[in-house]
Amino acid sequence: MNENPTTSASSNKSISAQALTQFCDDYLSASAFKDYAPNGLQVDGGRPIQRIVTGVTACEALIDAAIAHNADVIMVHHGYFWKGEPAPLTGMKGQRIRKLMQQGISMIGYHLPLDAHPVVGNNATLASMLDMTVTGALYPNESHPVGNIATCTPQSADALIAKISQALGRTPLHISAEYHEDDRTKTSDRLITRVGICTGGAQDMIEQAAIMGCDAFISGEISERTTHIARELGIDYFACGHHATERGGIQALGEIVASEFGLPVTFIDIHNPV
Repeated sequence: MNENPTTSASSNKSISAQALTQFCDDYLSASAFKDYAPNGLQVDGGRPIQRIVTGVTACEALIDAAIAHNADVIMVHHGYFWKGEPAPLTGMKGQRIRKLMQQGISMIGYHLPLDAHPVVGNNATLASMLDMTVTGALYPNESHPVGNIATCTPQSADALIAKISQALGRTPLHISAEYHEDDRTKTSDRLITRVGICTGGAQDMIEQAAIMGCDAFISGEISERTTHIARELGIDYFACGHHATERGGIQALGEIVASEFGLPVTFIDIHNPV
């Protein structure tokens, strides 16, 4: 578990959970997205907000860490109440929410709005970490596109692997656009300059990246089919980890909140190898 304090502002200040949510809703244009879970305030702990903890996923380990930090609210990318999940507050789901309510901790979550935002979004922050410049949308005809296209200095796949490894602290799984049956580890001379980016579980957007003329596509996860799609469409694929690619957005949002309200915000990274 890693901690990153964003600010050490005085804890004498406070705001309501509703005021914090309204600011984030407006900043992220949350109402513009049709999402798989509700965005905004998902659990109201009922007390003023003085200390904020941010993290990728509202798992029990993050809740326990927030309790240890005397946090009044947890802000995450992956919250609760996903479409298709059972509604009753029982089992693991009930245990998580019971802890929040017993401790008076609110929970605020933003999914697609935090992927797509042009400044603090997961795609935008990942592009910045990789010294890439976002130039457009992966789906340009959508009113609020989630995926992005970025450009970079021409570089080999090996060079990009090294940059990703340094930025995220893990080595990505690379599927080369060129498959050689006689030598599966053969190094390609192909240079990458145009990259599709969509963090998390967006591996199936690789076909759209190829349609948009990208040399490579970066996401978090990989499926068995992704390997064949990359080879057959001639596009390099980099699976960099769902969790690892989505740490940037919530940290950046926390910095905005800390600056806006002068409250202490601490990012807590619950390690996840996926």
